[in-house]
Amino acid sequence: PYGMRTLSLPDLSPAQLVAAAARPNIDFTAAFATVAPILAAVKSRGDVAVWEMTAKFDGIEVEAPDATPAAFPLAAFPDPAEQIPEATRAAFDRAYDNIAAFHAAQKRRADVPLEVSPSPGVALSRIESPIEAVGIYVPGGTAVLPSTALMLGIPAQIAGCETVVLATPPVKGSAMPDGGLPEIAPEVLYCARKCGVTHVLAAGGAQAVAAMAYGTGSCPKVDKIAGPGNQFVTSAKMMLQNAGDALVAIDMPAGPSEQLCVADEYADMRFVVSDLLSQAEHGKDSQVVLVAVGNFDMDAFRAELDRQLNLLPRADFARASLGHSVVMLAPDLASAMSFSNLYAPEHLVIQVRDPRTTALPLVRHAGSVFLGPFTPESVGDYASGTNHSLPTYGYARMYSGVGVETFMKSITVQELTKEGLLDIGPVVEIMAGVEKLDAHKNAVTIRLDAIRNGEV
Repeated sequence: PYGMRTLSLPDLSPAQLVAAAARPNIDFTAAFATVAPILAAVKSRGDVAVWEMTAKFDGIEVEAPDATPAAFPLAAFPDPAEQIPEATRAAFDRAYDNIAAFHAAQKRRADVPLEVSPSPGVALSRIESPIEAVGIYVPGGTAVLPSTALMLGIPAQIAGCETVVLATPPVKGSAMPDGGLPEIAPEVLYCARKCGVTHVLAAGGAQAVAAMAYGTGSCPKVDKIAGPGNQFVTSAKMMLQNAGDALVAIDMPAGPSEQLCVADEYADMRFVVSDLLSQAEHGKDSQVVLVAVGNFDMDAFRAELDRQLNLLPRADFARASLGHSVVMLAPDLASAMSFSNLYAPEHLVIQVRDPRTTALPLVRHAGSVFLGPFTPESVGDYASGTNHSLPTYGYARMYSGVGVETFMKSITVQELTKEGLLDIGPVVEIMAGVEKLDAHKNAVTIRLDAIRNGEV
């Protein structure tokens, strides 16, 4: 339906399976070539270059680009609460509470002391420390995404980051007056206030990533950048992480959003289709995969897809996404989950009978899992409490989604007594000798001699 390829899992060779799990190709070579001059311009000309790019790509009219800061302290913006309906504020507040509860539990776990003594006189420990300055990227190209401000801002807040720069483009078609403030979506500002954001960078795209990585006259330089984005944002993150002059880390390389749904004959077709379309409407480069298990009714699926798709305001986005999506026919749940693990989806929706006991134990690679008929992907996108900033494009095989640990780092500590050094020192001497690193060996030998001679 709508250009979705329909494949039968048992009929595919290993090579065909790999091809079926492949995402629509992203030409990163072309994207890198587009992004490189943007990064260079922001590095050399700072705020001026940021506004030039923002005017060019986002249609923002800037009165004085040579004298206008690109970033502003959050406190400079008026309280946006009055611009937002009470019910909307209450929804954001409820989402904040749930997300904060889940991420605070992660922090409590990180705060548990890790202390080990592998041998007498050797004390080892690990301490957790927040990254001091972080950048969080909140897209605003085809939709306003205040939920992303919560998903990135809350874990940074709970981690204890001192400086949090939120980058998001000004409202499309707005103007940047000389000496004034950019027009930022009030919902994003509301969430930023709740999350303790310190600065707002009025820019999106590669120019925003570069401004946070290098710093500008108005934008603090950050140590790590997190958040989703299009291929140009992702390319900028990847390039800057590998640029020695930027000295910045990223959360993960991420591509277009995606969902894989495993459904069997017991699934409610309305729920299956609504989940797939909730992902397909994200953008024309999104991808959805339906893995239909056993006696799943494909005719009913097609009919329900027609019905729901024609009711969507963003149907054009969804149709384009469906055009490079897949229906995989699987004879049983085991083979369905095997294909899911090969695909390693950002969002894994499982609508089969008793999914917690039958399917969840088979999950190996996924960004986030949504179990059962009453867990639409949308709840994770907004308010269940888990994070919606997740690895895509197969990176769930080796990356985790954003959490408190994204904004923290671990520091190991060791302390030896005389007895401890007498015990493992000879081991170090032998190993350093094998590697012919005499200074390493001497650092131990000198101490051992001093201990054995009673000098210390």
